[in-house]
Amino acid sequence: MQPYSLDLREKIISTYEAGNTSIRQVAERFQVSKTTVQSLLKRKQATGTLKPARATGGKASQLAGYETEIAQMVEQHQDYTLAEYCEYWQDKTGVRVSESTMCRFLQKQQLTIKKNISQHSSRRSGSVS
Repeated sequence: MQPYSLDLREKIISTYEAGNTSIRQVAERFQVSKTTVQSLLKRKQATGTLKPARATGGKASQLAGYETEIAQMVEQHQDYTLAEYCEYWQDKTGVRVSESTMCRFLQKQQLTIKKNISQHSSRRSGSVS
């Protein structure tokens, strides 16, 4: 979700600071939550500005810091599926990761590979017909 525009933030605060109104009434007038108005007041008091804070991003991947090891794993086992990569990683490190975690990490590292289905199915069955 995008932060509220600086213009709207300034209107909200100036309306409240003009007096004769409550935080709840300002929130209703500008169709924002009461918490938004309170947060804007707190931000202006603490920082002197109403500019939104920079986005800090999300939680780091469980695989962060293992780029080299993951690249080696993919190079050595190019025909593995995501499930097999996860199983291999758990056997090697003791850390269990989901297939979606492994997939996102491989994509960010640009380590995606096209699978050869006929080669994969024959490898799984253990024999070549």
